[in-house]
Amino acid sequence: MQGSYDAAFRAGLRDLMEWRRDVRRFRTDPVEAAVLNRCLDAFRLAPSVGLSEPWRVVLVETAAARAAALANYETANADALQAFDDDKAALYARLKLSGMREAPLHLAVFCDDATDQGSGLGAATMPETRAYSVVGAITHFWLAARAEGLGVGWVSILDPDRLAADLDVPAGWRLIGYLCVGWPEARDDTPELERAGWEARQPALRLERR
Repeated sequence: MQGSYDAAFRAGLRDLMEWRRDVRRFRTDPVEAAVLNRCLDAFRLAPSVGLSEPWRVVLVETAAARAAALANYETANADALQAFDDDKAALYARLKLSGMREAPLHLAVFCDDATDQGSGLGAATMPETRAYSVVGAITHFWLAARAEGLGVGWVSILDPDRLAADLDVPAGWRLIGYLCVGWPEARDDTPELERAGWEARQPALRLERR
């Protein structure tokens, strides 16, 4: 196809994006290494500022590392609960915001802000573009995982410095995303937070003009 795609492909791509959900409810079945590797290959295809490829991916697999990450989440989640008024706090307490206990795979994705690759091209005035590059690569991975039938859940309720210390990563690495990966219990094209009544998705993009 090399650069042009027919209507069926475009419809399939939109369907893939519609069904890409932030999954929190996983089965515990293992994920075959070949399936994971196909998904991870999407990182290699992602764009990056200056071709710096600043993403660094850590497979969190030991019992000690996973326990540390879970404890980190539970502390941050308890702290977050205190920030809401009574009604919102009651709803927050009912939400399942992490699949860390059940998901067979945990990936911690970092940005290497000190990388020499790319020689700083494009990042001198906006160094945050390295982190944006990592987010873009995670999106590639997420879509690839969904195409395999896998679910991905991004856990953001964490202390990133504590996690970096617990995983003993290099000092120049900054946590961008902690991802739970596995086979979802069920599939739904509506975000769980919307189903729970936390927030509603906007019906259309509001285009600002200047």
